[in-house]
Amino acid sequence: QVQLVESGGGLVQAGGSRRLSCAASGTIFSINDMTWYRQGPGKQRELVARMIDGGSTSYADSVKGRFTISRDNAKNTVYLQMNSLNPEDTGVYYCNVEVRDSRTWALRTYWGQGTQVTVSS
Repeated sequence: QVQLVESGGGLVQAGGSRRLSCAASGTIFSINDMTWYRQGPGKQRELVARMIDGGSTSYADSVKGRFTISRDNAKNTVYLQMNSLNPEDTGVYYCNVEVRDSRTWALRTYWGQGTQVTVSS
């Protein structure tokens, strides 16, 4: 089994910064893609940033130049550095991680529990 624990959410003023973390633990052989999603009030969940196993990244147009995704393979952790936040960035942020299970060799994706980010104007 694999568990994801997210942290870093909270209340921040517009223009401020926040860093989210998502730590994976359990029967992990390797981690492939690591992705951050968010769901704003009354909105559908959307992809915010993705980093694939080779290190390539992609971002939603709305966060390009402001958000940066990174990973620490030694800690099985993915980060989302968010700068120049605005109220439209408010929402619950979820990490999604594709894991090769060391016990079953199965490839599965897991979701974090979500962390609330609220940006005040």
